[in-house]
Amino acid sequence: MRKAKDLVPREADRLGTVQGHRDGFGFVIPDDGGEDIFLSEREMSRVMHGDRVNVRVLGTDRRGRPEGQIVEVVLHANKVVIGRLLNENGVLIVAPEDKRIGHDILIPPKGQGNAKLGQVVSVEIIDYPDSYRQAVGRVVEVLGEIDDPGMEIEIAVRKYGVPHEFSAAAMKEATALPDTVQQADLEGRVDLRDVPLVTIDGADARDFDDAVYCEPVMYGQTKAWRLIVAIADVSHYVKPGQPLDDEGLLRATSVYFPRRVIPMLPEKISNGLCSLNPGVDRLCMVCDSVVDNNGIVLAYQFYPAVMHSAQRFTYDTVWEVLSNSKGPEATRFAQFRPLLTNLYSLYKILLSAREKRGAIEFETTETQIISNELGKILRIEPRIRNDAHRLIEECMLTANVCAADFIDKNKHLSLYRVHGEPSEEKLVTLRQVLRTSGLSLGGGEKPKPRDYAKLMREIKERPDANMLQSVVLRSMQQAMYQPDNEGHFGLAYPAYSHFTSPIRRYPDLLTHRVIKSILQKKPYVPVLPPKVPLNLTLPRKGKGRENAVNAKKSQSDAKAGVKGAKTPKGANAALPIWGQLGVHCSSNERRADEASRDVEAWLKCYYMRDHLGQEYAGTVTGVANFGLFIQLENLFVEGMVHVTELGGDYFQYDEARQELRGERTGIRYRLGDRMHVLVSRVDLDARKIEFSLVKSVGTEPGGSSNRRQLVLATDTGRPNKKAASKKSRPDNKIPQKPSGINVNAAKSAGTLGANQSKSKAARKSGKNSKPGRSVGKPAGSKPPVRSTKARRK
Repeated sequence: MRKAKDLVPREADRLGTVQGHRDGFGFVIPDDGGEDIFLSEREMSRVMHGDRVNVRVLGTDRRGRPEGQIVEVVLHANKVVIGRLLNENGVLIVAPEDKRIGHDILIPPKGQGNAKLGQVVSVEIIDYPDSYRQAVGRVVEVLGEIDDPGMEIEIAVRKYGVPHEFSAAAMKEATALPDTVQQADLEGRVDLRDVPLVTIDGADARDFDDAVYCEPVMYGQTKAWRLIVAIADVSHYVKPGQPLDDEGLLRATSVYFPRRVIPMLPEKISNGLCSLNPGVDRLCMVCDSVVDNNGIVLAYQFYPAVMHSAQRFTYDTVWEVLSNSKGPEATRFAQFRPLLTNLYSLYKILLSAREKRGAIEFETTETQIISNELGKILRIEPRIRNDAHRLIEECMLTANVCAADFIDKNKHLSLYRVHGEPSEEKLVTLRQVLRTSGLSLGGGEKPKPRDYAKLMREIKERPDANMLQSVVLRSMQQAMYQPDNEGHFGLAYPAYSHFTSPIRRYPDLLTHRVIKSILQKKPYVPVLPPKVPLNLTLPRKGKGRENAVNAKKSQSDAKAGVKGAKTPKGANAALPIWGQLGVHCSSNERRADEASRDVEAWLKCYYMRDHLGQEYAGTVTGVANFGLFIQLENLFVEGMVHVTELGGDYFQYDEARQELRGERTGIRYRLGDRMHVLVSRVDLDARKIEFSLVKSVGTEPGGSSNRRQLVLATDTGRPNKKAASKKSRPDNKIPQKPSGINVNAAKSAGTLGANQSKSKAARKSGKNSKPGRSVGKPAGSKPPVRSTKARRK
């Protein structure tokens, strides 16, 4: 075989982006949207996660996947890498926090700067790796100690490339804005300052971007309700082509972490000038609608206005007023009781219409991290939702649907929030799982939302409802932004857009601009700023991948000035730009979710280090060929029982039944089974918690169901304590047969790259190393000060 450096680029080579895996191998995601190309550890030694490369397909690997060889690196994606400074046998290196980057960065003697061993640092890469050389860099920023409060957020924003510092130009523009609404701003606006609009948000909310008002009216001879939804008019202050707009587009969304928010726009706007704070004038865009007693919108109109919020309510306060008409909160806010009662009456009507429409209702459990005033984690508990939350949701849904309908009827390009039908593959898997639980999904090959809604009603009262709901949820596609209106499957709407949160979502800001342009009878054509790089990352599969492929092609054609390229004409001339904006906003939304989950996982791991050796009851929430995912009851923390912990049997993975079955014993482990586990290991680097199996409650040999209840101290919130085992995987759990899942192979599934295996193994065992990445902590050790989770609407 010819060496990679001797390969000459040719037409058959494909351009794509490298996606690394923590186990050393990787893939190239081709720009043309074709099948991902597998890269061996040898090939990954030449590149880093995110690099743009030309790759040549040489054949297939043992799993039938196309396997490639790097021809050349077109663009190095990682200019700066975040990691911890370590000493490996007298040599300074930085071990990246992003485990998709499988390269330790060598630090020359003069590249350490003021950094100390064990600290988290940012490293500028001087020399990139290849087959024979290690990456070399120098420390450019010292973030601090790994135990410093908030360090997990500092790591996450850099790890995922989340912009967290506003440009000087954007800050200058924001500072120049007035602190209050000016008289000149009122021209052409409807004055709603005498209407008692109120905001209803969480207790920890700082930006108020929506206010509501409701009253009964007569629409002709029909009794109906007038619903006013006023949304902060961000588009009045953030103009296209200006630094603030560039910054908003770059971020595309606010990112919510525990006790910290990375806002899309500076606080002068998000918490000040555009926040609908009580007692001050604010500019807004209004959706003024009339809804009948069947929940049907009879009429609506949009207009710019000025408002004066009469009261800032929290969800809990509103629910106390509504649920106890003689309580202290009802007495305190007596003047607003008629308004809140009207809103609640309309909510019941809209909820009934939602059920008739067949919208799918998921009751997921959101958790929040509770900490003390110093930021130390005290506990993790579920967020309690009440009808006040749902009331505001239905009001916002109404406004979003009206916005989509208004744009669609005026035939103007914009971004819709699209949720596609489940794929055939996921439908087959879902029906197989449901069949084993005695359930079925109607609708044949093309089930409708109402078929799913019926299924969810059947699931609701079952003891395994949470497990089944998660299975149904995983069968759904991910919602995304795109200019083509294909409806929203989950909400059962023919057209749906995002209008209600322009402070924290860029697509909503675009929707406001489109609605204003329609009102002014002139088209709005977005312009892509040349200085703002678009995030056109390809999702793994589905319509989002197709959209990203088209966006990449239209972008490259525009840059190259391709002659003869097919471009839309007339009113659709801007369609490629809208397509790129949709992919960019969808990709940044996924990035924000990944960063938030990473921080939450880190905090939960740090919290659980204080619980090593303790036993808990848990429920199987996921099954894979390498083990079981268990969520602990009361703690709301998820970890894994590795297949090697299940005993000395070979376990076959049945994807259809979502179970592991022992070949010799017939023991089955399925979704929804209750387990009794011990917290055996916490890996902060991998953000993983590992459990050892103590006792299962769910199945017996032969597969018969055993649903007796375990009575544990954990059921009362008091954990049983037991000394942590010295060996997390007992010697007696050794496989007997060479079939099924090979336990030894499963153990070595995470083998490190050949060039770095010795040093990394030494780091994990603590040999010959100075301060390094922790992989566990003795029971009884105290976690550092941490922060609690911020509210995300």
